[in-house]
Amino acid sequence: MANHKSAIKRIRANEAKRDLNRYQHKSARTVVKAIRKAENKGEAQGLLSKAFSMLDKLAKKNIIHKNKAGNLKSSLKKHVDSLA
Repeated sequence: MANHKSAIKRIRANEAKRDLNRYQHKSARTVVKAIRKAENKGEAQGLLSKAFSMLDKLAKKNIIHKNKAGNLKSSLKKHVDSLA
């Protein structure tokens, strides 16, 4: 256990940040899954801009790597374009 007051506060702050990061990452994955399961192009197109925004924010905050965000965005765009 930490002995210094600042170390105890840092532990609390890190736990709070970890929870927020996990929530945002999980939310983005849920939107990505919804796009992949979408049957029609209109529905997927509506979710695409939301997913792009979420992935960009995750990459900016280093929750995911910027290349992973780019790869996900590219594959999602290809998938939506292939829908009838």
